[in-house]
Amino acid sequence: MSENKSYENFPAWMVLVSNLVSLALYLLGFFIMSSLGWITAGFYLIYIMALEFRLIRYHCTDCYYYGKVCGFGKGSISAWFFKKGNGAGFCNHEMTWKEMIPDILVSVVPIIAGIISMIIYFKFTVLAAVILLFLLTTIGNSFVRGSIVCKYCKQREIGCPAERLFSQQK
Repeated sequence: MSENKSYENFPAWMVLVSNLVSLALYLLGFFIMSSLGWITAGFYLIYIMALEFRLIRYHCTDCYYYGKVCGFGKGSISAWFFKKGNGAGFCNHEMTWKEMIPDILVSVVPIIAGIISMIIYFKFTVLAAVILLFLLTTIGNSFVRGSIVCKYCKQREIGCPAERLFSQQK
């Protein structure tokens, strides 16, 4: 059990901070992908939308925060569009690094695209975006998940596959 108080509904400021980091990651990725052309940026945007849909459709519906305000606010969004799923299935699911690949690609693909773009035609704005994307992906996500969201999450206390996966590294 956690020493920290878990939230039944997360405070708005936590939801705002966590979503600002995610939005910044997506916008930086989109900007970097646009340096290779609008078609690549469009495919990246479609990919992001597919990942978000997958999350609220297939994961949030099984989470404790379904219909509530989780650290990302997606539990309440999920309830607007989908029926409640199986919470026990969420707790018992064993997440693997292979399952994390689509989420990891959100940052890795734009970083690689940015490097390719800079080889073709160097721009300081693309370099800055790549560096900032890297920092937000590593430090920003670590801060959001470690200090804001997961630390106070009731689902983590009940059983969270992501928490189990990442705690294996400790």
